[in-house]
Amino acid sequence: MASNTKATTVKRKNKQEKAGRRRKNKLARKSTKSNAELFAGLGEPGTAAPRR
Repeated sequence: MASNTKATTVKRKNKQEKAGRRRKNKLARKSTKSNAELFAGLGEPGTAAPRR
């Protein structure tokens, strides 16, 4: 049977890996801007772009 120390070490390692994966997944969910956000500065469709 594995020692308590080994079991704790493995649990800690898994927990840290999962935390990193969750963090990356959270970032990836909002990594790409939507079309509305991308083209917000261009004005309404069909109208001339605003002058700078």
